Amino acid sequence: MADLPRTGEWRYEEPTAFDDIRQSLPSAPVAETVGASTLSDKIEAAWLGRIAGCNLGKPVEQGDHWTPDRIREYLTIAGAYPLRDYVPVLDPMPAGFDLRDNWPETTKGNVNGSARDDDIDYPILTLHLLEQHGANLTPDLVGGAWRTLFPLEQVYTAERAAYVNMVQGYRPPETATRRNPFREWIGAQIRGDVFGYVFAGDPWGAARLSYQDAALSHVGNGIYGEMWAAALVAAAFTADDAREAVETALLVVPPRSRLAEAITKVLDLQAAGVSWDEALTDIRAAYGHYSWVHTINNASAVVAALLWADGDYTTAVGRVVMSGWDTDSNGATVGSVAAILAGRDALPHHLIDPLHDRTRSALFGFDNSAISDLAQRTVRLAVNGLRAAPLGD
Repeated sequence: MADLPRTGEWRYEEPTAFDDIRQSLPSAPVAETVGASTLSDKIEAAWLGRIAGCNLGKPVEQGDHWTPDRIREYLTIAGAYPLRDYVPVLDPMPAGFDLRDNWPETTKGNVNGSARDDDIDYPILTLHLLEQHGANLTPDLVGGAWRTLFPLEQVYTAERAAYVNMVQGYRPPETATRRNPFREWIGAQIRGDVFGYVFAGDPWGAARLSYQDAALSHVGNGIYGEMWAAALVAAAFTADDAREAVETALLVVPPRSRLAEAITKVLDLQAAGVSWDEALTDIRAAYGHYSWVHTINNASAVVAALLWADGDYTTAVGRVVMSGWDTDSNGATVGSVAAILAGRDALPHHLIDPLHDRTRSALFGFDNSAISDLAQRTVRLAVNGLRAAPLGD
């Protein structure tokens, strides 16, 4: 069934091979130089912003239960709507509201260092991979690091399917396609940020290398999601605002794909002058049929939160969490981009200080990592460049 051609009514063109993706793009975004002092400030902001945004969304990460209406109702009861701080805990908890089991370490007043999450594990792992392999990164090398450092039960959906395939002896690209119905879900999109940090100002460089990571477990729009996220982060280092970063990142997405169509739709909604609430209603009507952990609907929510935040970090992460679906993953991605656009000094103390420069991790040897150390190591890569010749055009 997987090898059958699409029906005649299918109007999209969604290649998976890198050369085919590259040929589908009218032009790649141009690289810009970022000064060393700016890099240091914005990369530190990005790590902090991503980790805080992830924790902000963790208590309500269950898209089938925590819809925007339920999130809004809960926050209104708690006197915390719109969301501008960690999710509060009500005691007693009203009937019909169930926070995730991580709430004792991710809710307001309970954050004491970052909780463990795969949206944090993957950036740490990517940093390690780039330090070890530089521009020579391949899907096989990524897979080897997963098997060595990542417990199987701490990876999910497409990543777990790929992991099982590797254990059974399969290699990329078959790891992404064999018994993997999740291969266009959000798992790859959450793995793109560090490529953007290291290729700051070079969206195509970030997207091009991130393909090597995405192809282990994803195809089509799943791969585009990671390439787009990497490019979006890289573009934020030099963009004047969120819209410019989103438009630049869109250049790495095949233009006849569903992801490109969805991102363009959100850009058009902002250009039409509708409110964020109206845009979110439109987005959920258009893409609510996807799984709550699919790439396309979640990318749309990310774009909307960034476009309607007016450059404010707290507004951006709060709105993307209030959008529902994959709240911690989207909080992390928006947190990266919004923090880069804002800079370190603009990040709110009430969200950053409780992290205490520390994050838990399921990766062997990386638990209780210092966030400042992760940032400094990333800056070194961004300033000094990656070893080996760059990948081909």
